[in-house]
Amino acid sequence: MVDVGQKADTERVAVAQGAVLMQPETLQLIIEGNLKKGDVISVAQIAGVMAAKKTSDLIPLCHPLPITHIDVTCSPNPGENRVDIEATARVTGKTGVEMEALTAVAVAALTIYDMAKAIDRGMRVSDIRLVAKQGGKSGTFINDD
Repeated sequence: MVDVGQKADTERVAVAQGAVLMQPETLQLIIEGNLKKGDVISVAQIAGVMAAKKTSDLIPLCHPLPITHIDVTCSPNPGENRVDIEATARVTGKTGVEMEALTAVAVAALTIYDMAKAIDRGMRVSDIRLVAKQGGKSGTFINDD
């Protein structure tokens, strides 16, 4: 694990995004709330928040952080036959929250897959990436992809 003991505490924010691509019929069932396992969007958002809080238990050598805020949104996108996922994580500390935001997106996406796999095994988790971070010695990063 990297020694961050001498670093100053600063406010740090990270934003990650991803998507789950699926058949139009699957997305419609998710939108309507008609899947056997329940409200896919709400469950996935909660799963993402829970995962962010457990990131250091999942990723070796990742520092445990006292997250001050995590927000996960899952938005159906009928035009692209997918659910778009975004997570924003915030902490005041010695190291960034990129891994927490990325973990939140990944677990939210896997939750969507799990809840809908009985009707659409061809779903694809896609494009999980860091889109922005602020704070710390390296400052601001914006991913223009």
